[in-house]
Amino acid sequence: MEITKKKVVKSVYYYKDIQDIFEYGEATFGEKAALSFFDELLMDTQNLESRYLLHPECRHLETKTKKYRNIIFGSYLIIYRITPHRIEVLRAFHGSRSPKSIKESRSIKVD
Repeated sequence: MEITKKKVVKSVYYYKDIQDIFEYGEATFGEKAALSFFDELLMDTQNLESRYLLHPECRHLETKTKKYRNIIFGSYLIIYRITPHRIEVLRAFHGSRSPKSIKESRSIKVD
């Protein structure tokens, strides 16, 4: 069974989240380590166009169709939604975030 490629689109919240992650990494581990981590994170989200079923359902956003999934990336959760025509990357959370803040991802609209 061949998986259909889908366009990957990212929310403005995701872009803000990864900017914060990079700034934290740069201040904590240095620019080189932060860039390496950042590049790997971007690659994982871009690979979702054909690998969107590879990752588990997000346990905080369970549905019958398992449309909310997450990439576990170090200490972070990259939350995305599978729609009929595209993959919507919603947020990039630190794993210590409260389930309530993760559940708020459901209401994010992606243009």
